[in-house]
Amino acid sequence: MTGKGRLIAGFALGAASVLAVELATVVITSPPTAVVAGSASPAPAALAARGAAAEPVAPPPSPSPSPSSAPSTSTSAAPPAAPAEHRQPGPQRPGTIRLPGGGTAAMVRKGLGPGNTLPVPSNIGQAAWWGAELDAVSGASVFAGHVNWRGATGPFAELWNERIGGVVTIVDSAGKAARYRVSQLVTVHKNDLGARADDLFGQAGPHRVVLVTCGGRWVGGSDGYEENRVVIADPA
Repeated sequence: MTGKGRLIAGFALGAASVLAVELATVVITSPPTAVVAGSASPAPAALAARGAAAEPVAPPPSPSPSPSSAPSTSTSAAPPAAPAEHRQPGPQRPGTIRLPGGGTAAMVRKGLGPGNTLPVPSNIGQAAWWGAELDAVSGASVFAGHVNWRGATGPFAELWNERIGGVVTIVDSAGKAARYRVSQLVTVHKNDLGARADDLFGQAGPHRVVLVTCGGRWVGGSDGYEENRVVIADPA
């Protein structure tokens, strides 16, 4: 490999999660080139292989099939689950990201571990954060969140219902708030993500926030859901 490092990332969203990263350079400058889904209801053998602590106590919901597996800039699949009810969110705490519909997750910066792995938090209320810093002038700040976990719906499930113009609010650890406005809604089949990697997750170009979760048709096995939902928001 020359020039760029190669990242192969697996967002196991809705299960015991590990974001696997293979780097050819020390500095993380390249975006994920593939997303290998985990499973919201992995088999015992798969759990043992991943070192998972527990299996979800309820089977995954049955989302509506996506009409197309090709990348799209419109909502092409139903969310795996919808929140039971909508509550007015309270004051946003430092170190959190809040989505337009009120879903809120704690931001967790993850460094590379043994085997060049970057764990995605198993806590449904947390989102893994990779890429640019919040005050960067360029590059994507990528946040990966669970769609469900142990029968509960994750805050990032609402990505399937977002609309252009929605506001994402990030409050850093010092309490400083920054607002981003949704500009793109993309549904990508996991097999096609590599071709979109630079466009969606690249560290070049203007600063932006990129939110990622899983969904679409449930295929089970090690793949789980067959698609990724990517929501891009620009500084407001």
